Amino acid sequence: MVVCGDDGLAHRLAAELRGVYREQVTLVVPPSGRRVRQPVVGRARAASAALLDMVNAAVNRSGNGDQGGADRELEATEPTEDVLADAGVERATALALVYDDDETNIRAALTARRLNPRLRLVLRLYNRRLGQHIEELLDQSAALATRDGSGSGPDGDPDAGTGAGAWSGSGSTTVLSDADTAAPALAATALVGTSKIVDTDGILLRAVERHPPAPGEVADPGLCTLALLSATSNDPAGTDGSEDSGEQGPQLLPDAAAVEAATGRGTVVLEQVSYSGPPLPAGRAGVPAFGELFSRRLRWSLAGLAACVVALAVALMVVTGDHPLHATYVTLLDLFSINEPAHNDDVGRQILQLLSGFVGLLLLPVLLAAVLEALGTFRTASSLRKPPRGLGGHVVLLGLGKIGTRVLTRLREMDIPVVCVEADPEARGMATARRLRVPVVLGDVTQEGVLEAAKIHRAHSLLALTSVDTTNLEAVLYARSVRSRLRVVLRLYDDDFATAVYRTLRAAHPRALTRSRSVTHLAAPSFAGAMMGRQILGAIPVERRVLLFAAVEVAGHPQLEGKTVGEAFRAGAWRVLALEVADGAAGGGRAGSGGSVGSSGSVGSRLVWELPDTYVLRGVDRVVLAATRRGLAELLGRRARHGSGV
Repeated sequence: MVVCGDDGLAHRLAAELRGVYREQVTLVVPPSGRRVRQPVVGRARAASAALLDMVNAAVNRSGNGDQGGADRELEATEPTEDVLADAGVERATALALVYDDDETNIRAALTARRLNPRLRLVLRLYNRRLGQHIEELLDQSAALATRDGSGSGPDGDPDAGTGAGAWSGSGSTTVLSDADTAAPALAATALVGTSKIVDTDGILLRAVERHPPAPGEVADPGLCTLALLSATSNDPAGTDGSEDSGEQGPQLLPDAAAVEAATGRGTVVLEQVSYSGPPLPAGRAGVPAFGELFSRRLRWSLAGLAACVVALAVALMVVTGDHPLHATYVTLLDLFSINEPAHNDDVGRQILQLLSGFVGLLLLPVLLAAVLEALGTFRTASSLRKPPRGLGGHVVLLGLGKIGTRVLTRLREMDIPVVCVEADPEARGMATARRLRVPVVLGDVTQEGVLEAAKIHRAHSLLALTSVDTTNLEAVLYARSVRSRLRVVLRLYDDDFATAVYRTLRAAHPRALTRSRSVTHLAAPSFAGAMMGRQILGAIPVERRVLLFAAVEVAGHPQLEGKTVGEAFRAGAWRVLALEVADGAAGGGRAGSGGSVGSSGSVGSRLVWELPDTYVLRGVDRVVLAATRRGLAELLGRRARHGSGV
């Protein structure tokens, strides 16, 4: 395996391949002097500075363990043809290009495809549409090259690629985005206590955290129990469990006996397997709703003046005995000062005319304000919106970069009210915010009054997703000073740093919900799975562990083929969730080979989720399963190289 990149994702991916899948990895990174550290911007408050000093020690002690995941490390400024050849691309099984720049990844992918047409490529691209075209182009190039070639493997061995899980020799290309991979988890974490969601090409898998049931109560297991939460989850001084937490940490894919014996522990259950959020508010683009034309104060002023007109019309009807319609007409004439003076009428009529004229004087500035406010609303309908008055229970999203834009789209798909804060008016997510008509506050979150303008004191949760760790940390600390029990989720670049920040904030605010997430930690499993040639549908974080959802062909896997669904289940490793069958076929019929699993665009296939434990899996079947990273490595590991398992 060859991994090329210029940030933490490359190191994390190399460690994932080496530590979990036991692969030989060559890592290509820029020279040490060219690795630019994230800048520190904003005026850090004393609290954030003190916390940074505490967590830096923990990070330094860790030695940045992700960088030690490769068997061989090369330093190169760019992935040129000579660099790729030196890394052994011509004889490699797979190549991951995870540079932060899309153009660099595309250029290197074209070069690598020419050097080795049967190389499995995994690209990191933010541009979805461009990624689809590049994937089709590279796959077509590989197909033409292998058709004209000898059909041997990358090392000239015609037997290469045989055996379960071995190199497929397909020259496939997979385009992934760390933003797309991490966005569902970050959006779901902002709504902790509700759901964790994974997008699987049109189908949403929804996992729900549930508190332990009271004595005598039986918890609803949902479709199945995915995990048991750590026993220390209610301890303020504790931390999210990880692979090293032992029995006190979370247990992924427990069996029925373990679930029954785990009293007092929360669970993560699969509550529903398909979800389509409420549609976005209807309305033509650029045309505001009628209620948004006038402010509440102006509407009350107009209502008060209308009440005065009605009162004057009723009084005139009583004094003069006129018909109600005629009394109203005369009152309006007096109001606009176009009626004859009532100097020959009685005193009551004269007083009412004076009062009508006075109300008319008050009406003129109100009408002028209404016209100007309506024109201003129409003029700014296509520009950024401001947070509406009285807004509450919303999510405050800091940063509209790559990650923030994807999270914003995910939140709006779930119809969650959002207020964004962005310092750069030219940020890439500003166009998305305008299109979705999401309120945006322009300003530096480290400045006084910016978070207040986003109504942080009435918010449901805070998502700090800027590209600068100290800015995210400072914003979270200040928001906690405004509202101590605010739910906060902050994106941090380094995973060890995220762990240390989480422990400190949880100990300082035991009653508030805090989550710190590293994008590389969330994205690396999907990239590693793609390099191993398997279809990773998504990942759900369970505390500091990750549960993967994958689509697997049963053929060639003795742990699945010929066994019942109950027999194929291995606690703590993998569990079959669904079966892909052709439309019109009997349940358990052969899955359609075309299209992706669960894809709304897949023709002639569907997913059957509630499989009986007695159903026998056949070689022609294609299943969706949940698995741990090590369990998936064992199930689909390359046996030709590592034996029966990891």
